[in-house]
Amino acid sequence: MDSHVPSPATAAAPPLATAAASARAAEPASSTPAGPTVGFDLDMTLIDSRPGIHATWRRLAAETGVPIDADLVVSRLGPPLVQEMAYWFPEEEIPAMAERYRALYPDYAIEPTTALPGAREALDAVRAAGGRTMVVTAKHGPSARLHLDHLGLDPDVLVGELWAEGKAEALTAHGATVYVGDHVGDVRGARMAGASSVAVATGPCDEGELTEAGADVVLPDLTAFPSWLAEFTRG
Repeated sequence: MDSHVPSPATAAAPPLATAAASARAAEPASSTPAGPTVGFDLDMTLIDSRPGIHATWRRLAAETGVPIDADLVVSRLGPPLVQEMAYWFPEEEIPAMAERYRALYPDYAIEPTTALPGAREALDAVRAAGGRTMVVTAKHGPSARLHLDHLGLDPDVLVGELWAEGKAEALTAHGATVYVGDHVGDVRGARMAGASSVAVATGPCDEGELTEAGADVVLPDLTAFPSWLAEFTRG
């Protein structure tokens, strides 16, 4: 586990994917695209979800009376929800608290979230190259879909509830040759899938950490992605 998310002593490690995510990830692309299939992480890669996640955790804290440090929570986005829950709730309460968080999420998290600079242009660049776009995220799939719809981001494929090396399941199934993410877990997922790892330094991991984890290239943000992709597709 990376340094941003120390393992809680009382928490069992969550599964890498739910059955639903596994089923979706196993569905191969229906046709071979002319260009590359490129996967993107969601939180802090395509979208800045910190304000909405912060608001949702604060609401959960108010309901439960648990003193949750929402500032700390949003400083380490990336891993699955249940891992973060383990810092604030006893293990036996985590399933119910996760369910309540997800029920609150549509009302508190969607409206404040914004697309990060270059997000739309990055997706458009893949399509302009004749490729297909994927979003592969540790976030609950329905919550991810709400964000994408609200912001008008429309990937060809969405797979939720996959984290780190588990993301390779979906990337491999859909033939992704590139995966873009902001976390060292995203780098590990890309490498597991044999895809080029493009890291963006817009999340909790800095350029040095992303490079050390094995990223093939580290960009400051997605605004630099279209020019990188043009060079990549030229071979």
